[in-house]
Formats: sequence, C-alpha cells, structure tokens
Amino acid sequence: MRYLYLATLLLFISCKKEEVTIKKQGIVTENAMVVTARAEASEIGLSILKQGGNAFDAMVATELALAVAFPFAGNIGGGGFMVYRTKDGDVGTLDYREKAPLTAHRDMYLDRLGNVIPYKSSMGGTSVGVPGTIAGVFATHEKFGSLPMETLLKPVIALAKKGVVVTQNQANNLANSREKICEVSGENTLFSKEYKAGDTIKHIAFGETLQKIQKNGRDEFYKGETAKKIIAFLQQNGSSITLEDLEKYEAKWREAIVFNYKDLSIISMSPPSSGGICLGQILKMIEPYDIAGFGHNSEKTIQIITEAERRAYADRSFYLGDPDFVDVPTERLLENSFLEERMSSFSFEKATKSEEVTHGTIQITSESNETTHYSIVDSFGNAVSATTTLNGAYGSKLYSEEIGMFFNNEMDDFSTKPGEPNVYGLIGAEANSIAPEKRMLSSMTPTIIEKDNKLWMVLGTPGGSTIITSVLQTILNVYEFDMSMQEAVDAPRFHHQWLPDEIIFEPDSFSPDLIQKLENKGFNISQKNTPIIGSITAILVLKDGNYEAGADRRRDNKGVGF
Repeated sequence: MRYLYLATLLLFISCKKEEVTIKKQGIVTENAMVVTARAEASEIGLSILKQGGNAFDAMVATELALAVAFPFAGNIGGGGFMVYRTKDGDVGTLDYREKAPLTAHRDMYLDRLGNVIPYKSSMGGTSVGVPGTIAGVFATHEKFGSLPMETLLKPVIALAKKGVVVTQNQANNLANSREKICEVSGENTLFSKEYKAGDTIKHIAFGETLQKIQKNGRDEFYKGETAKKIIAFLQQNGSSITLEDLEKYEAKWREAIVFNYKDLSIISMSPPSSGGICLGQILKMIEPYDIAGFGHNSEKTIQIITEAERRAYADRSFYLGDPDFVDVPTERLLENSFLEERMSSFSFEKATKSEEVTHGTIQITSESNETTHYSIVDSFGNAVSATTTLNGAYGSKLYSEEIGMFFNNEMDDFSTKPGEPNVYGLIGAEANSIAPEKRMLSSMTPTIIEKDNKLWMVLGTPGGSTIITSVLQTILNVYEFDMSMQEAVDAPRFHHQWLPDEIIFEPDSFSPDLIQKLENKGFNISQKNTPIIGSITAILVLKDGNYEAGADRRRDNKGVGF
C-alpha cells in the first residue's frame, strides 16, 4: 500500500510538472502555412497553395488580397520587400520599395528659410513616391511562379467585389483616420464614410482595376490606361510624378543580409532597408552575454538589448541609405571587432546617454507604424517573408475613387532635412537625403532563419522604427527563452532607437519594481500608449517537422494551413 501511495504521488507530481510546462501554441499544420494581418488574405493565400501553387504564387495573391482586406497598409499604391528561401536552400531578396520621382530634389520640402514645410512630405499628392507593389508581384511571378497570373488574381477580384466585413480594429483605424482622409480626398470617397464593426466594404473600382491588370499584365499599371489615370489624378493633387516615372520603375533582386547568431543562420533584408544590418548588429552585440541565464525581460537582459539597440540605431541614421546612391559599409558594420568596440562603453552599473553615442568610426532616419507583414511556407519547402506598406495609415490619405486605391506617403521616409527628425522621431543624415529615382530608407525586416541548415523560422512585422526590435525580441523569445511561436509574438515588448533617448515599454506590461531599477540606473522610461510595438506574423518549424503559426494578439492577425 505504501508503494502504491508513493507511485501515485510521483505520478501526480510528474503530471503537475508536465502541466506547468505546457506551452500555449498557435495553430499547427503539417504541410503549409500562411499568416497575415487579415483572415481573408490568409485564406486566399492558402487557397492558392491548395491548388498546387507554391509560396511565390501565394505571395502574389496574398499581397493583393491585403490591398482589399487591409487597405490601412495593404496596397498597390505603395511598395515593400520580400526575403525568400527556396526548397533547395537558395536565398535572396526582392526590393519593390517606392522611388523618388525624377523631379525630386534634396530641399523639396523646405521653405525659403530652410525650414520643413509641415505635412508636405506626409499628406496628399506631394508626399507620394513612385509605387512598386505591382512591379514586385509580377517580378516574383516571372521568376518563381507556377500558376497563371489569371488564377492568382481571380480570388482577389472576387473578394473585392463581394466586399470585406469590417472588424473592430479596422473600424477604429478608419475612425482615427477619417478626418485626414476627408481633408485630403474629400467627404464623398469610399473611405470617407463612417464604418462600424460588422459593416461590409465593397471595393468595386479596385476590382475593376485588378481585372485590367489581370488582362493586360504589369504594363497596365506602369504604361497603360490605368497608368495614365494614375498620373492625371496625382498631378491634379500636386504630385510631380510623371508617366516616365512609372515607365522607368523596376523592382530589384538584391543579395540578402546573412549572418550567424550562435547556431542560427539569419537571412534578412538588405539596404535600402536598414532591417537586416541593424538586426545583425544588435544580435551580434548581445551574443557574448548570457541573456537566457539573466531571464526574459529581466533588468540585465533589458539593459543589454537596449544598449545594443542604441548603438545600432545611431549607425543606422548615419550610414544607411539606397545602395544605388550611397556606399553602405555592410561588411564593416557587421564585423565582430567593430561591434565589440561599439559595446566597449557598456556597463551594467548605469545607462549610456544617447548624446554620448555617435555613429561608429569607419574609414570611408522614421517611417510609419502602419505597415503589414505576411509569412508563407508551402508544401514543397519554399518560404516567403514579405513586408509591404503605404507608410502612414492609409498612406498619404489620397484615395482615387476611379482606380480604387490609396497612394503612399513614402517621401517622408527620406531625410527631408538631414539632422531633423521625421514625423516618427527618427533622425536622418545625408545617406538618406532626397534624390531623383532614389529609394527611401526603411526599417522593414522580413526575415527567414535556418537552424542546422534547415528552415526554422519565418517572421516579420509592421511597426515603423519598432520593426527591428520586435523581430529581434521574437527571435530571442523562442531561441533563448524557449517560448512557443505564439507565446513569443504575444510577449510584452520594449523599444529603444537612440533618439529620443528613452525606452518605450508596452503599457501595464512590466513591473513597477523593474521600471524603478532601470530608472535608478539612468534610463529614461516611457509607458505612453504607442500605436503599436510590432504585430508579428510568424511561422516556426517544430521538431516533428510541423509548422506553428504565431499570429500576434495586437491586431486581427490570422494563421491558416493544411
């Protein structure tokens, strides 16, 4: 009887222990996965995969479906970046970032006294860069697609005509932007109306535009009837973009930024995105420290990450820009010796002041929170990580009723006046100054990670200047702190970007005692209600080969698969 009691007790303890360690998981599937900011876009991407399409086919349909279901950031009037890994392990990136028009010049947003003219670079036609999204999806399809473009666009057109049900988050976004949309586009456009959760928005004009693109291909947007309508509309609203600007636009295949963090190989976006280089700098600067031992979001862990972020963002502001216009010292910025020197002034005893941190010595700015990311893995083993944006919420707030699209306000991502912060607080320098046909610097960080030479994680996020730090913390949450993919994307986050010199914490997510300890060491803490500190969409390859989705609780993100 005594032995039976002990066996029962041990079994109970074992079960209790197992119960404590059970993780909260996202949806788990066996063959393929799509995770986006809206269920409708995820389902359309998945439908393409179920028809035998690959991840690149799904990328085309998903990108355009987000323009219907999530016009807050999804678009054909903006641009983005894609990182990919094929089933054979080949990696690369596609840059379909917007460009400055041919007439652009360094001081185009300054008055006669050299002061920045308010809102000229962020609202209306004067803020629009040459769009790249349509070029991006057609370039992807041409290189990797397996299904006809007609097949890929069919469900997107159907969704546009059927309409999308407004979620509460979307209703809030529309309400917050309605006044500015009315100011720029008038009170009679589709998105000037008041919407509440449960309403349906039908995108009839947009569906018709997609049908023309479906019939006539890429040239419809850049050279055809739609191109002429775009130019007429933009020029009526103060833009200097011409038909020549559209005709000359090309998406660019670029080499990925690839670096190691311990036994991980991380593949991320190269300039004109700052994401890959900054992510690499931060991870390499924290690599020598035992943050797993210090604990998740502990005082020491936050100190190390914050100080690494401070230094990486200082380098970002000075060195990074469009590599077709400036010499970006990528190798040097990611060298261990350089990064060791950058962290040599770090101390656990007190905070480094940002005014004391300039860019690192080498011999030789913000974007908006309102971006969207999607992650795809197909049944063949191909992976796509893509981030796309209009920049601000609904971009420039300039909406064409005839074409059915919002236009970006990406010109604000340039340094409109080097040394001055843009509307999101990031400081820019000459490397990101305005020039004709130049691509503006970005923080977008679509990322794919290998472990043991196999696909391990696909992730990315919106969040403007917080994109890099959100991706960083999500990777660490899984790798260093043994979280599931869902736990990792849901965990509280913090952010530092060199200037302003403050750590932003998600409100009510960190203990007062921790905050006080950091303040005692000289850190400036902010817990103001920020619009967002990332909204991760991610996929993790589990040990058994299945896929787990990470669909961030902060928005309407949805993972689906089969």
